[in-house]
Amino acid sequence: MREGRIHAGVVSALGITQIIGYGTLYYSFSILAPQIAADLGIGLEQVFAVFSVSLFVGGLSAPVIGKQMDKIGAATVLSIGSVLSAFTLLLCAWSPSLAVFAAAIILLEVSSGMVQYQAAFAALVENDPRTASRSITYLTLVAGFASTIFWPISASLTGFLSWREIYLVYAALNLLVCMPLHLWIRAKGKASHATGKQDREHVAGVVPPHRRRSVLILVSVAFAILGFTLSSVLAHMVPMLGALGLDTGAVIIGSLFGPAQVMSRLINMIFGTRLSPPVLAAISAALMIVGTAILGVTGASVVGAVTFAICLGLGSGINSIAQGSLPLYLFGSDGYGSLTGKMASARLAAGAAAPFAFAFAMQRLGTEISLLATAALGGLGFAAFVSVALETRRKATFSA
Repeated sequence: MREGRIHAGVVSALGITQIIGYGTLYYSFSILAPQIAADLGIGLEQVFAVFSVSLFVGGLSAPVIGKQMDKIGAATVLSIGSVLSAFTLLLCAWSPSLAVFAAAIILLEVSSGMVQYQAAFAALVENDPRTASRSITYLTLVAGFASTIFWPISASLTGFLSWREIYLVYAALNLLVCMPLHLWIRAKGKASHATGKQDREHVAGVVPPHRRRSVLILVSVAFAILGFTLSSVLAHMVPMLGALGLDTGAVIIGSLFGPAQVMSRLINMIFGTRLSPPVLAAISAALMIVGTAILGVTGASVVGAVTFAICLGLGSGINSIAQGSLPLYLFGSDGYGSLTGKMASARLAAGAAAPFAFAFAMQRLGTEISLLATAALGGLGFAAFVSVALETRRKATFSA
């Protein structure tokens, strides 16, 4: 019973830090970007170009972060990442020039990889590999409120604070709230090891050794393509809805994304045990593609925009679960941090150009065509997930 309470406490603590981590380091950027561009005297496309470069560097750093998680522990990486996140937010707030701001945003993306899902999932696998998949679902259920909470907060704060002052507030949240919680998780892990209560039983994957490399490449490509699709839309969610003629309701409609993420995770928690992680990944891809295509077709329609936000949120919610549970299901718990680091690298590197590319496309081709092209690209990721689902199903049937 006590062990169960500890697991619940770890999931709850990580839920809080993930809401703050994603809210302050990712979701706030699209809201603050116009102010940043005006203050630095550059175009909005240039701001998102800097963001794209930061995503690329973050992708390159993901394998290194993954190896460190296996070496010193994910909770330790989370704790260090909280300090680095606070520092880089302070650097952003202080930055007197575009060069300093660009360096700060790049460091911010590196720190993001140390405090967001990649590290949080690894901490849950470390805590108990056997229950990690379930814990990942619970965690993403809580963390799904990040956009719902921080899009309105960031939009409201811009009414009486500058973007620099907002980043100061967000730095304090990372330092004063996230870091103590991550240190507590680290201390709990050390206590469990010291008392011998923590079961370090390893979980085996379903993919045989001779197929690991090819399946890893296929899954990494699928996540990379869907990461590009999702990053393209999410980075511009509120401004994009406004550009389609939904100015007054853009924030409200965009905020439906968060509850939809939570809803998909709740449904998965109740009914998802009947579906394998590869099937869930394919469903998530289909939902994101359909939602993006609907917005591209319906344009300024409120019904279409609401449907888009809900479908995108549903797909993104399941996709977040798949990012943690699919590698564990396919490859097992040994070397989980390094493995997910490699997958995150492919996803972030491929999606690095997404914010800038989508902003450029909207400027040149229009929002609707850009959305349809993004949906078409996502179809390739869907096909890759279907291929993995079919292969693992055949193996399971043969084994049975």
